[in-house]
Amino acid sequence: MINLSLPLAILLKNQDGTDMSAMDLFAAGGPIMWPILLLSFVAVTVIVERLLFIVRENASREPEVVQKMLESVEHRDIDSAVALGKKSNDYVARILVYTLTNKEFSLTNAFIRASSLELARFGQGMATLDTCITAAPLLGLLGTVTGMMRTFGALGGGDIGAAAATITGGVAEALIATMCGLAIAVTSLLPFNILNARSEDAKHEIADASNALELIIKKSETNSSVSR
Repeated sequence: MINLSLPLAILLKNQDGTDMSAMDLFAAGGPIMWPILLLSFVAVTVIVERLLFIVRENASREPEVVQKMLESVEHRDIDSAVALGKKSNDYVARILVYTLTNKEFSLTNAFIRASSLELARFGQGMATLDTCITAAPLLGLLGTVTGMMRTFGALGGGDIGAAAATITGGVAEALIATMCGLAIAVTSLLPFNILNARSEDAKHEIADASNALELIIKKSETNSSVSR
């Protein structure tokens, strides 16, 4: 049978002298390990879902379609631009389609609403992941406190030799809880920053499309006024 020992198991032993397995470490970490385990499941679920979302969005990007839409708008062919956008899964193209189909009412408001809806998709789950990153080390710290309380409670009994197992168990609980809490926070921080960076990239892409559309429309209106 494969022994799934963790690095900390080198420092910790079972009562029979054998190295602690992953399950032994979990049990030795005390009751605080259950909320830490739940937190880790939530963090992994959000990270996997968000990364798959980013992969899908990157795969559906069609900047050439967005460029053709802007060129059609520049030539005052709004219908062609909308038709091109409706065939694309690019989120910038979707924003332009909504904006152009509602530009008679308010171009700016239409663009803001469409871009807000798209950016909300990029931000889904980020608050949950941020909470996991913040709460994990705090739960580890709570496990440290409970472990130390257990240790000092055993020391207060007077017979240190008889309470040796309880003392070492309290120290192990403190170390394991701290390690697991920090491990969750550290391993979740990198994907969190990657996801945040991708969200910022989306904001820049949308802002660039907004500026380009506004300039093209103003240019078209100016040329129309001059020709009159």
